[in-house]
Amino acid sequence: MKKLICLSLSLLTFSVFSQKKELRSALKLMNQSFHTEALAELGKIEGIISESESKLQSQYYYLLGWAQKMDKNFESSINNLKKVIEIDKSSDNAIQSSKIINEVEIELVNLAIADNDSKKFVTASEKLYLAYSINKENPSNQNYLYFSAGSLVNAKEYDKALEYYENLKTMGYTGVQNQYFVTELKSEQEIEVTEQQYEILKKRSKEYSNPRINKTESRLPEIVKNIALIYVQLGENEKAISAIQDARKINPDDVNLILNEADLYIRLGDRNKFKELMEQAIEKDPNNAVLYYNLGVISGEQGMTDDAIAYYKKALELNPKYSATYLNLVGIILQGEAALVEQMNELATSTKRSDFEKYDKLKEEREALYISCLPYLEKLIEIEPNNIEALKTAKNIYYTVGNNEKFKIMSAKIDEIEN
Repeated sequence: MKKLICLSLSLLTFSVFSQKKELRSALKLMNQSFHTEALAELGKIEGIISESESKLQSQYYYLLGWAQKMDKNFESSINNLKKVIEIDKSSDNAIQSSKIINEVEIELVNLAIADNDSKKFVTASEKLYLAYSINKENPSNQNYLYFSAGSLVNAKEYDKALEYYENLKTMGYTGVQNQYFVTELKSEQEIEVTEQQYEILKKRSKEYSNPRINKTESRLPEIVKNIALIYVQLGENEKAISAIQDARKINPDDVNLILNEADLYIRLGDRNKFKELMEQAIEKDPNNAVLYYNLGVISGEQGMTDDAIAYYKKALELNPKYSATYLNLVGIILQGEAALVEQMNELATSTKRSDFEKYDKLKEEREALYISCLPYLEKLIEIEPNNIEALKTAKNIYYTVGNNEKFKIMSAKIDEIEN
């Protein structure tokens, strides 16, 4: 019996010695960046590590997670590094594991950005979801779930995207974050800084002034809109309407949600409901130039040209410096050119005197259409002298209506900017 006990102790001692040897070897390899070889060493003790003391387990899972991170096996890396923290969160291995997990998170996000840029939307979504899963309770990580859903929409993976958006809605995610600003006295320019920088700089009154904190807009209206649009895509219109109406019960005064519901109804072909909701939005915020601008965009997209022009003009009346409105207004006015040109082309080959007169009248209407755009373009160029799109559009119009002097001025400005 004593011999058996001694044999067991000897085997146990040998096993511990062997594990320590493999761990030392793996650590040495990792310090030399030989992660593949380190994984091979760790594989030798994979079957017995679960029976080992916690200190050895901690070292094993730390080295394994580290090596897997280098091998781009991110999910396994995260799981094993989390085991280290579970074993003893105050140990050196746990501290190093937390650092590596943070590195994995950053790398996953950067790789996802690259995937999105390459239109590999599914793999981008998978990486972002994995980054989210590192700490699902952390609001910063919840942002990754939001972006993951967006990638799935781009991939037309609507069912999965819907699941993620519904999760965000259920957890009460808004994505609202604090932004920190201070004004440099020397340059008189307001700059955005981190929270830590803000706490320091706001005390330096001789160098900085006007410290302020701004909250970003809630992403909930966009999330609800996307949920509704996915339901429309899937042919489930009732669920789409219900999704936005539920959100409006939570935030009845949110103008963006009203706009999203209106946009949904116009997509469903219900113009009366669209108009009713537009009136609600204006009633809640009658002096909001951005609101009228958005109404112009929605109306323009739905082919409601006259309404779009009226909304854009109202936006400019409320805020003449809202530059985005000018080009949109010009663009929608110029949409009327296509019908005139089509009629002119039909008459171009005719030999009838009456058709000559019709042609000349249409030509005058076309020129009048162009000329009606010039005040808006000139005002935009006054606000933004280097707006190349405005300058080029104005140049083309001046050429078409025969104003050679203004045409040359616009051409010279464009050359100056581009060269």
